[in-house]
Amino acid sequence: MAPERPKPPSSHPLAAKWGPSCCQDLRGCLDDKPAHDWRSCNGGAFLIDRAAEMEGSWVVVGPPGGEGRVGATNIGRLRQGKSARGAGVTSWDLRVFAGVVGFMGCLLLVASQLMSAVHQVQFRNGATSVNFRGLQEVKQNLVRKEQAEQIMHERLIQMATLATTKNESDSDNFALWEEPYQQARKWKPCAAKHSLADEEPGENNNGYILISANGGLNQQRVAVCNAVVVAALLNATLVLPRFLYSSVWKDKSQFGDIYQEDYFVNYMKSDVRIVKDLPPHLQSVDFEAIGSQITDNDIMKEAEPSEFIKSALPILRKNHVVHFLGFGNRLGFDSVPVHLQRLRCRCNFHALKFAPEIQKLGSLLVQRLRGVSEMQTEMDKQLFGGNMIDTASGEERTDDAGGPTRYLALHMRFEVDMVAYSLCEFGGGEEERRELHAFRETHFPALATRLRNITVSPEELRSQGRCLLTPEEAGLILSALGYDHRTFMYVAGSQIYGGATRRRPLTRLYPNLVTKEDILSSDELAPIKNFSSRLAALDFIACASSDVFAVTDSGSQLSSLVSGYRVYHGRGRAPTLHPNRKRYAQILSEEGGIEWSGFQKRVRTMVEEYKRVRARPRGRTVYRQPRTPGCMCRAGGDGSVDF
Repeated sequence: MAPERPKPPSSHPLAAKWGPSCCQDLRGCLDDKPAHDWRSCNGGAFLIDRAAEMEGSWVVVGPPGGEGRVGATNIGRLRQGKSARGAGVTSWDLRVFAGVVGFMGCLLLVASQLMSAVHQVQFRNGATSVNFRGLQEVKQNLVRKEQAEQIMHERLIQMATLATTKNESDSDNFALWEEPYQQARKWKPCAAKHSLADEEPGENNNGYILISANGGLNQQRVAVCNAVVVAALLNATLVLPRFLYSSVWKDKSQFGDIYQEDYFVNYMKSDVRIVKDLPPHLQSVDFEAIGSQITDNDIMKEAEPSEFIKSALPILRKNHVVHFLGFGNRLGFDSVPVHLQRLRCRCNFHALKFAPEIQKLGSLLVQRLRGVSEMQTEMDKQLFGGNMIDTASGEERTDDAGGPTRYLALHMRFEVDMVAYSLCEFGGGEEERRELHAFRETHFPALATRLRNITVSPEELRSQGRCLLTPEEAGLILSALGYDHRTFMYVAGSQIYGGATRRRPLTRLYPNLVTKEDILSSDELAPIKNFSSRLAALDFIACASSDVFAVTDSGSQLSSLVSGYRVYHGRGRAPTLHPNRKRYAQILSEEGGIEWSGFQKRVRTMVEEYKRVRARPRGRTVYRQPRTPGCMCRAGGDGSVDF
């Protein structure tokens, strides 16, 4: 076995230092010299390649008499003896191969340096880009902050901010927290009596009335009570109402998820027969196919009872079932007989009790708002019944006088759909106009199409009182009425259009502002968080139980129902603040030349006029104003009662 060839030193690339002798003929040198004596070949210097460190035989590359290279390669590997000579490798071949390897090495070195330079440039550019984007984000945040500070009535807000910090002596004013007129206490609820003196209605009637109510919680509540009246009017059995799924509210809740079914059926049984479902032989009937389906297009809004007798009664007698689809505000008020009007009030103010789950959560919400643990008012008894949660072990919060904390509930109706539909402008400039236009194109295509052919003046709409009140404008009213910055305020309603930006003027005036999400934990809200109607029921409860309820939109069903509920069960101790938007728009249009004292006087006069106690005017809903025959009775000084 041939001895192992010693490896040349790797510390220096020139083999010339190994000695002066080198063979003139590479092939002869390798043939004549043993493997271990290859250094003695005459010939120039040997350049040691890094590949010499690799495992394998050594190859001497270079022309005779010139410089050579030594490399380890599988391509030109030489074997001892005949295997090496038999490869037929000439000096020219090796010289070419060495040149190619050297050239490629130079290319790799240059490429490596270029890539390094490119990476450094990219890194610097990337850092510059990040810094630029960071500056842009800072500038955008500053712009957003400036926009968040923008308000519509700067001068009035400045005066109101000063006033709310000086109104501390006025905040305990009795008139702020109670009904201003003693006449309110003379009106007593009187719809608890059932309408007819005879026995319960029997099964022998004209058939079944079924309604599928649209809208949200409050629209459906009105539909239920109107259905009770129609069933009695047509001498029919009422099937427990069904609630249609709405793409807006996205709530699949049915009657039993929101109200107590058995309580409702039993309470109304003296007036109307109510069942939970149709009899088996009618459950699979196609109502539309047999002509028993009546939609909102078939009956005018707030129709008289005679219209139901004319259109629905013949169908009922023929098919023994009528299905009212939609049933939104289909029954009027003025032409309804007293005994049927009483039915409506019995349903709304007595028979509809929230489900126990909602009652318990609502009672917890109200107790935390007040800071007390026990039931306090007649209103509580009506709203919670026996499901008032006992939190006596918790820490109680009291006002300065040691009593329960008073709170004001504000129904802030300023959702994006309401804002877009109003066609008004609210100080957001061109960006706001683009957003609302896009929303109308998507959600109100019929309205958007109509607007292409007509011109609407936002200024004229505002002067007519047809624009929603912003949180800022609502705060100005409360400031003018004397509520100071310490007022504890519960805000009901969905997401306010503009978010924190739009709320900021209100929270600047009233920092103690909370919602149900602030009072109840996420775990407590978890069972109902995906059900908008049940969440709306909590708002109903908190607003009805409040010491003062402030309305911003007279067209809101929640505001209407809560206002009426407070009149009926409030015993004259549940004031509601209701501004006249047309008069308020006139006041705001003169803000440039009005002083705070003048603004206060005009706003207080506007609000107090609505609080005046009077019977329901013609054309007004009994759900908002129940002081009407069949619902509430007026007590005389001698103890007699009229209505």
